[in-house]
Amino acid sequence: MAGPATYFSPAHAEALDPATRDLVQRRARVLGSAYRLFYDEPVRLVRGSGTKVYDADGVEYLDAYNNVPSVGHSHPRVTAAMTHQAGLITTHTRYLSEGIVAYAEDLLSTLPERIDNIMFTCTGSEANDLALRIAKLVTGGEGVIVTANAYHGVTTEVAAISPSLGGVESVAEWTRVVRAPGTDVDLGEAVAAAVSELEAFGIRTAALIVDTVFASDGVYPDLPGLDRAVAAVRAAGGLFIADEVQPGFGRLGHGMWGFDRYGIVPDLVTVGKPMGNGQPIAAVMAPHALIDRFNERSRYFNTFGGSSVSIAAAQATLDVLRDERLIENARDVGGYLLGSLRATGLFTEVRGAGLFIGAQLESADRAVAAVNALRERRVLLSASGAGNDSLKIRPPLPFSRDDADRLLTELEAVLR
Repeated sequence: MAGPATYFSPAHAEALDPATRDLVQRRARVLGSAYRLFYDEPVRLVRGSGTKVYDADGVEYLDAYNNVPSVGHSHPRVTAAMTHQAGLITTHTRYLSEGIVAYAEDLLSTLPERIDNIMFTCTGSEANDLALRIAKLVTGGEGVIVTANAYHGVTTEVAAISPSLGGVESVAEWTRVVRAPGTDVDLGEAVAAAVSELEAFGIRTAALIVDTVFASDGVYPDLPGLDRAVAAVRAAGGLFIADEVQPGFGRLGHGMWGFDRYGIVPDLVTVGKPMGNGQPIAAVMAPHALIDRFNERSRYFNTFGGSSVSIAAAQATLDVLRDERLIENARDVGGYLLGSLRATGLFTEVRGAGLFIGAQLESADRAVAAVNALRERRVLLSASGAGNDSLKIRPPLPFSRDDADRLLTELEAVLR
């Protein structure tokens, strides 16, 4: 089975209680084997509030995993904004709307000045797909460079640059995978070598795309050499796409965007998951010159991308992020949690920034066992990295020091 080893195995169904087993089996019949569940014993969630979620029996779990409800599960301001707009109208971007223009202006104001256009999609996968389409058309190239266990989405185009889905052998012939992150790998040198290899095969480089916290690679927020990697791609006529679907919207506790930490201005920025606090909305942002060149030779429209209700949710999410000082909270609580995890001495390495942490254990077996043991102790997280040996800690941004202490207590109990 490709992907995280923390998935539920159908072979365990007989060990479940009758009601859970019945729902799991019904689900398998209608959704098929490609749909997967977390944990040895799946969790049936029915509601959430802030950093807590609750199962069908009313049992509370601490959510240390989900970045989609970025400002907290069922935030009342986001819910109210969506409900109000749904009661008025929901339509698409071919009609004039004050809301979509105001939100676009607001979000673009958080980016470097040269990035001044936005195109809305429904999902991060669609955003990355569109970003690649723009990059290939504008540069005239086809080659794309990614990291060893990258994940950029599930459309045909971006699945072909996502080795985490099916291994390195699953990527397209126009994709090159660099063996990074890693302490023995210089990202700048690795990308320069990938550019040369593409050229040797007669493939012009279109783009380097990285998730700027390297989440699927195991969480590496300060990887050396990214500036040199970007320079190598641009020297070959390619573009740099910053995939901010996971690290964006203040998760790293230092400004809005992961690329800010590197002092690099991307050519295209993609966003998604946390943008609407659970409502499907995503986007590509770029300089208008790139969008104009794309528009000269192609066209773009998305029926639900930038719909009225999605924009209302996104604006409320951005407002809450600022009003509740959640970026500052990510920096404070994340720093506390990072230091506390390192102090336990239970991990081979702890990497992270803000509320995005990878805590590496000595083996995938130990990490997967820890994930399932924590689920039994009512704490939800997952494993990450090419070897599934790093605990992936990525909670909603209101995560408090009390939440962090609860996580630390349960982690120590499990690992000791």
